[in-house]
Amino acid sequence: MPTVETVTGPIDADDLGRTLIHEHMITRDEAVAFQWPHVAPTAPNPDDPEPPDFITPALGCARAVLENGVNTICEPTAMFIGRDVAFSRRVAEATGLQLVACTGIYTYEYLPPFFLSREPDAIADLFVHDIEVGIQGTDVKAAFLKCAADEPGITPNVEKIHRAVARASVRTGAPIMAHSRPASGTGPEQVDLFEEEGVDLAKVQIAHTGDSDDLDYIERLLDRGVWIGMDRFGLEMFLPMERRIPTVTALLERGYADRMFLSQDYCATLDWFPVEAMQQMDAAGLARGWSMTLLFEEVIPALRELGMTDDQLETMLVSNPRRWLTA
Repeated sequence: MPTVETVTGPIDADDLGRTLIHEHMITRDEAVAFQWPHVAPTAPNPDDPEPPDFITPALGCARAVLENGVNTICEPTAMFIGRDVAFSRRVAEATGLQLVACTGIYTYEYLPPFFLSREPDAIADLFVHDIEVGIQGTDVKAAFLKCAADEPGITPNVEKIHRAVARASVRTGAPIMAHSRPASGTGPEQVDLFEEEGVDLAKVQIAHTGDSDDLDYIERLLDRGVWIGMDRFGLEMFLPMERRIPTVTALLERGYADRMFLSQDYCATLDWFPVEAMQQMDAAGLARGWSMTLLFEEVIPALRELGMTDDQLETMLVSNPRRWLTA
């Protein structure tokens, strides 16, 4: 029986159960967390008589998804967006939710001098360490790799990280989740890089493909043999719900249930914006209804109304995550 690493240890792949492929229990600026820890969302110090209450939202999200039959969440929280496996393990131990950690670097362009002065193989060594030894000095091991390309495109720095991720995947067999930006057409270029590096494309997931309703673009990706993430429901700023739902329905009708994931890319804690800015975004409808349970409250009922079957839902939420994580 194949196993999958979680923040509380390896489990049988069959025990993953219903899985959300792309959610974040913590999202923060790592430099701020180190320099000004009093404002950083992190696990509270139990020795502090009045610890900052940052873990409560994560615990609330974990319990909410458990109530909707979710067993597991894959956390693509890599370097630069606040990976903290101690935090994730605390959430998992407190709730029973299985959390799957990643390794990699989430950047659209910037890299610090440490990485600018090193070649992809040296960076891949760090990723392999997270997969084979442990993350952040713990025994928690990464189960997948994460990289990103966005509006700037495949810059030299972004290419370097993609190649490092690809080489770590080839060395370890770990699958890859690649943040993409359909509006910039990054997906096919990312797949080209992985293919050049000898990655088995059956291990590659192009995240945020659901930010597009261009079926030709999506099918060109699927023709390469990769997985696609329909994983940002509620983030209206990238594509409104009324265009996301028909796109998933059309892909189901064309027989792609076994190549798609459903998720929301929700952040239980997020320090990127002041509270007022978040309120303005909500008021402007840029993230309408965005939550870690929106799938169950709105998306799944809407898809069922348009013909999605229970078998198709089971495939996207149970079979596909298991197959991708053990490919």
